[in-house]
Parts: sequence; C-alpha cells; structure tokens
Amino acid sequence: MGNLPTIIQGGMGAGVSSWRLARAVSRLGQLGVVSGTALDSILARRLQDGDPGGHMRRGLDQFPIPEIAERVWGRYYIPGGKAERAPYKSLPTHSKDTPLELKELCVVANFVEVILAREGHDNPVGINYLEKVQLPHLPSIYGAMLAGVGYVLMGAGVPLKIPGVLDRFTNHEPATYLLQVTGAQDDDDRTMVFTPREFVGRDLPPLTRPKFIAIIASNTLATTMLKKADGKVDGFVIEGYTAGGHNAPPRGKLQLDERGEAIYGERDTVDLEKILALGIPFWLAGGYGSPEKLAEALDAGGSGVQVGTAFAFCEESGLKNSCKCALLEKARSGTARVFTDPVASPTSFPFKVAQLGGSLSEDQVYSARPRICDLGYLREAYRMPSGAIDYRCSAEPVTTYLSKGGKLEDTVGKKCLCNALMANIGHPQVRNGKYTEQALITSGNNLAGIDRFLPEGSKTYTAGDAVRKLLSPTPHMKLG
Repeated sequence: MGNLPTIIQGGMGAGVSSWRLARAVSRLGQLGVVSGTALDSILARRLQDGDPGGHMRRGLDQFPIPEIAERVWGRYYIPGGKAERAPYKSLPTHSKDTPLELKELCVVANFVEVILAREGHDNPVGINYLEKVQLPHLPSIYGAMLAGVGYVLMGAGVPLKIPGVLDRFTNHEPATYLLQVTGAQDDDDRTMVFTPREFVGRDLPPLTRPKFIAIIASNTLATTMLKKADGKVDGFVIEGYTAGGHNAPPRGKLQLDERGEAIYGERDTVDLEKILALGIPFWLAGGYGSPEKLAEALDAGGSGVQVGTAFAFCEESGLKNSCKCALLEKARSGTARVFTDPVASPTSFPFKVAQLGGSLSEDQVYSARPRICDLGYLREAYRMPSGAIDYRCSAEPVTTYLSKGGKLEDTVGKKCLCNALMANIGHPQVRNGKYTEQALITSGNNLAGIDRFLPEGSKTYTAGDAVRKLLSPTPHMKLG
C-alpha cells in the first residue's frame, strides 16, 4: 500500500470531520478523513446560509459536469443567507429509487467535500461512511471518487460489496448494491443501481481506485471481510467500544450496568495476534488518542491508530464553537462525562452521548421534542404486505411507526440523531419559527482527557497541536 499514515483522523458525525479538518490533518502527512454522512443535506444548508466564505462555490466550480453543479447552486443558494427563523428547504429523502434531484445533490456534495479537503497539498484524503446508511452509498462514493478520494473507510455493518463498487466506478461502470430490507423474500427486487455514464452524459477519464479500509470490532468480521468481500480489502481499523459515535453491540445477551450502559467483556476484545496473522495493515481505535497508546499499537504490529475525540474539539472541526468550549471546560474541570446510551440510536447500536450538563438532561430535551423524522438517513427499509418497500424510523411519531408494523418497545428512548447531528454543526432546522432542533454531541470516552492537547495558557487547540502531541516520543515508540 505504499506509505501508510501513522494517524488516521476519525470520520466523525455529520460535518464534524469537515473538509477543513481533513485538509489540516492531511497537510501534516497523516490521513485526514471527511465524514460522508448527510453531505447532501449539509451542502444544501450551507448554500441556504449564503455560502459564507464562498467555499462551496469554489468546490462547485471544479465539478467536471458544470451544468449539474449549476442546477444544485440554483436550487439551494440564497444570496445573503436565509432569515434566522426561517426553516431550511426540505429535501426529498433517499429511497431504493432516489429521485434525480437528490442523486445530483449527493454526487456533488461528496465531490465538493473531498475536493476542498485536497486543496493546498498532495497527500491522500479519506472519506468515512456508515454501512447502515445504505441508501446514499452509490452516488456518494461516485462523487467522492470524482474528486480523487484516496481512502474509503466504512463501519457500522458488514460492507462486503463496497470493494467491488470501487472497482466498477474506477472505469465509470454501473454498480449495484443490495438494500437490506426487513422481511424481504427471495424474489423481491432489492437492488439499487447507479450508472455513471447515464448520470454524467459524457465520457470521462478513468478514476483512481481508492484504498478500502473496513472498520471492524471482531476477529470474525475481519476474516469474513477477507473471505467474502467482492474486491480487495486494503486494511482494517479495529475499533473498540470506548470510541465515540455508534459502537458495535456487545456479543451475547445485552446486559446493563448500574448507570444503564451496555456491559462489554472479554468476548468483545479483538485478538490482535490473529489480526496480525492476516497479513494486511491495521490501525487501532477507541481510546488510542495518546502517544503511549500509539506506541502500544505499533508494538502490536499495527500501522498506527485512528483518533476521533482529539480532533472533534480542535479549532478546525465542524462542531459548533459553543459545544467545543463547553466540553473543553468540563474536561479542564474534571467533570466531562460520556454516556453509552443503549437505546438512543434508531439503528439499535449503542451510541455515545457527551453530557453537556445544561438545565435539562439530554433525555429531558428529547422528551419535550416533537417526534419528527424528515431527514431519514437512519430509516429502516421494510417489506410491506404488497411486496413493495417502505421505510420507517423508530424515532418518528409512535403512531406512524406502529402503523408500519414497528414494535412499541422499539420506540422507547429513541432520539432523532439526524436532526441533532445537523444542529451540532450549526445548521439546526427551525420548526414553525418557534422550535429549533437541539444538539446531541457524541464523543469517545477519552473526552475527559482532551485538555492535554491545549497549549499552555490556551483555551483552544488546533489539529496540528493534536498531531504533534500524538506523535511526541515515548521511551519505546518506533515510528516507521
């Protein structure tokens, strides 16, 4: 694989690992990674906010099919930005047969995020996707590849078909992806299709295939990926349950401790000797944001570490400044806390929530929120009695979810992560001019120690500060 990064910056949240952060990390010779989650909505909202700084326009100007870029600009750009209390324009939601307008926005948004992250240096940039968010996969990946993305990383599922998609898009060939549909029968049509030549309407030169890194949490999944993936797997990120965002569920029956958090045990620990024996590069993640843990990963035969939390709170991250400042202050005062919520996510994966500690708890904020699902990235596809495919979300209105065959117990404690993640980065939806969506910050367990990245006398730190701290020598560190 040639020169490998020692540090992979985690692909965090919707827009937290933005183009600014990824560019800053890649400029330093490590692997900057943009989050591919909800980039279509993020681009649309940036344009409706008036495109501050003109960065989106600069990215759009580099898109290889100008007429598509101009359609996106024309649909969403508001000169000077929308009024503060005005809502953002509603987008169509992804489906097995996503409308053309949304496909165009999705391709362009992934292109823009990657092309901006690549500005000013010649080092690779990566993009991170969640396998569970399947509906946008094909147009998203194609857009990122048009921009020359160097790595595609994917977790939150078993991404067996992604390597083959990368192979086919290299020559602009059609790619398919089988949608996971609850209750599907063998003869149901679940195949999503994206045909690049029909989309672009012209011949384009071949693309460079990005390296594919699977994010996994077990030896079984590592072996499965190597045996059954329909293309080359170039490496693994081995992610432990202390990492931020979604965590793999504990193996075996779910048990909760006295705080209500999922209990992990020995069965959830990856045997690194077996991973090493597979003979492909790997990086360790989840609590590896320190020089000592980097040295430990290298000693175990790894190529390095993936680090999220250390970068989530730096100046270049997309997280809104008020949240960064509040949680950095908690870290400095020793009061930072992260709760692994076993029910918050509609995916049913445990999800880590940083406790902001305002006048209301995160649960109280969400008990007062109207249950609305209008972004739909975490919806579940299911088979209707007619055989058609429909979509439901356990965070949508309870009566709506039940009418679609959902179970009442699956709605308890669910939170609309899609809208919350948009609020986290300063693009909250406004409802009827009154209710504004609230943030719900995710972080790894290392939140309590992020103040170690602060330069003396400073209340903020940069991505460069984090990289230098992580690479600072320890007595036994051996950097290749």
